[in-house]
Amino acid sequence: MGFESYHPMINFLYFAAAIICAIWFNHPVFAAIAWLCAFVFSVKRNGIRMLVGNICLLAAAFIYSGWYSYYHHFGVTKLRVNFIGNAITLEAVLYGLQRGITVITVVMIMSCVFSVVSSDKVVYLFGRISPKLSLFFSILLRSIPKIKVRAEKIRLARAGIGKDISRGNIWKRIVNLTAVFSILITWISEEWIENSASMKSRGYSLKGRTAFSIYRFDNRDRFVVLLLFFCYTTIIMAAALDQTHIYYSPEIIWNHMTFMSGFFYGAYALFLMLPVILELYGTWKHHKAAKEGVE
Repeated sequence: MGFESYHPMINFLYFAAAIICAIWFNHPVFAAIAWLCAFVFSVKRNGIRMLVGNICLLAAAFIYSGWYSYYHHFGVTKLRVNFIGNAITLEAVLYGLQRGITVITVVMIMSCVFSVVSSDKVVYLFGRISPKLSLFFSILLRSIPKIKVRAEKIRLARAGIGKDISRGNIWKRIVNLTAVFSILITWISEEWIENSASMKSRGYSLKGRTAFSIYRFDNRDRFVVLLLFFCYTTIIMAAALDQTHIYYSPEIIWNHMTFMSGFFYGAYALFLMLPVILELYGTWKHHKAAKEGVE
């Protein structure tokens, strides 16, 4: 059983905290843990194709680190001098790498969000608070996989009339690609307008409207909440003790690693890997039940 089988509030608590921590913590160990866990979770959720995408994202992070250190000059550990005489420092390289890792970590986490959080979960979470906001998010989540399919159909249709984005010189390819984007944007706009009109005609924005829900908070969800709040408490302690941040300018300054630091790292890794652990446990439990049923 996947992470999507848990209560929508569980999904919201996990992903909200995971994204906030990934953006907020700039300590290299925490950043590395977040990247590794997001890497594993995204591949587990989206298949082997995501593995190639994640490796490309990592390469982009290293490229960004090189670009950042080339044009931003701070720090005291000089590595070399660029062609205009400015120093490239270790502090700038590491800070640029940390920023790049943070961005790609959030991207990988968002890929998991789109595979776990469905439109009905968004409506369940935000429907009573803000019906219009929940409608917007539900339409957005539903449209993202449809955009990819529609873009491929548009590309194939234009390829049939000799206007594929891989044919002709560079100028013709740019023109054909622009035409594909133009058609796709037009379709997205029409789709969103139709969806909004359809939901409005059903009385979605009326005051006091209730919504049907199939979700029930059971003992399994309560156990996961306890685990989450244990991890939250430990992570908050790490932040309070200044274990989650370091200084890159003018030099790298961070607290020494202690036994408690290892405890904080483990709690953070447990928190980020919790969905994978739950999914592996659910798969093992299902196979065990099926085996006992056959016997």
